[in-house]
Amino acid sequence: MMEKRLKILIVEDDAAISGLLSESLRGFGMQADEAPSGAAMQEALSRSDYDLIVLDLMLPDADGVALCRKLRQSSDVPIIILTARGEPMERVVGLEVGADDYVVKPFTPRELVARIHAIMRRARGGKPEGAAGVVAFANWKLNLTARHLVAADGTVVPLSNAEFRLLNVFLAEPGRVLSREYLMDASHGRATDVFDRSIDVQISRLRQRLGDDVKDPRLIRTIRGEGYMFDPVTR
Repeated sequence: MMEKRLKILIVEDDAAISGLLSESLRGFGMQADEAPSGAAMQEALSRSDYDLIVLDLMLPDADGVALCRKLRQSSDVPIIILTARGEPMERVVGLEVGADDYVVKPFTPRELVARIHAIMRRARGGKPEGAAGVVAFANWKLNLTARHLVAADGTVVPLSNAEFRLLNVFLAEPGRVLSREYLMDASHGRATDVFDRSIDVQISRLRQRLGDDVKDPRLIRTIRGEGYMFDPVTR
């Protein structure tokens, strides 16, 4: 059976960039639609479902961060944000509101394609090896099919794709100190650099989902100068 082509929505107001990306994605066997504004994005989403959205944060009629936040409230579709070089806070804020990855301008279409494939691989197969449909830890259960957490009282806590992948990395290696570089590589398919603190933002978000005390986290512990350690036994 022929594999279904990925359907991508490019939300970018620069026609030259949007056209180049669309042409490149089609060259890699994907379907690509273009939306030059936030309103056009909403219209496209009302007409069709997409496997992934590429979202520029600077649009003529809308704040890309607000669009990302609103979209994440109703959908878990993977989102890659486009950010401007020299503005690291854009990518941090984008990840805070639920984006799965970011690409810094200028970038090559091949880089974007690689990131799309990496995200889709994780979205389709993020289960720890040998795991059943539910993984229990501390006072939580992680539903690997629905990709959400269930608290001891039955409360369902949704996870973004990035949070789900990161939690899976921790679940696979409890009690081990994991560096920021390792966490970024294992959950996103790329290494970080000394100035990239986006993994810290994602861990902060995951701690909030898990109800881990921000001032004194016990489940995801900070190991000063080394990284983070997942310790489900202490809860």
